[in-house]
Amino acid sequence: MLNLFTQTGWRFLWLAVIAVSLDQYTKTLVVSKIELYQAVQVTPFFNLTHVYNYGAAFSFLHDAGGWQRWFFTVIAILVTSLVLWWLKQTSRQQVILPVAFSLIVGGAIGNAYDRIVHGYVIDFLVVYYDDWYWPAFNIADSAICVGAVLLIIDMFKNKEEEHD
Repeated sequence: MLNLFTQTGWRFLWLAVIAVSLDQYTKTLVVSKIELYQAVQVTPFFNLTHVYNYGAAFSFLHDAGGWQRWFFTVIAILVTSLVLWWLKQTSRQQVILPVAFSLIVGGAIGNAYDRIVHGYVIDFLVVYYDDWYWPAFNIADSAICVGAVLLIIDMFKNKEEEHD
């Protein structure tokens, strides 16, 4: 059992724990300090804005009547299970891939927790320019995005190594 946490990608699961912890801590702060829909300007292009997302990315299916809560929760659980299995399959020599998987797991768990407990995901990070606003997101979303970028980097890195 100890080998799982020293010889496989599971050795990076601490990153998932950090991602979930930071995500839930920041969401708790936002809920306690910022009123719903209140925007607090941090810079001329960045606000903290307390909003609820009843859908998925970019509020996809946010007005679907409630079934999407459980649909996205089940998807998160299935994806997390699959990624944990993949993570277990990674070798000790791999670094980028298991780090990417761990961040994705942490982000998925953070948002799934919100859906299960609240029925929506708490978002609060808003980037904008003039009248153009990127949809609100959170630390869990950020962990998933960083993990996805690392997956792409790993894919290209491994492709280059195959040709060497």
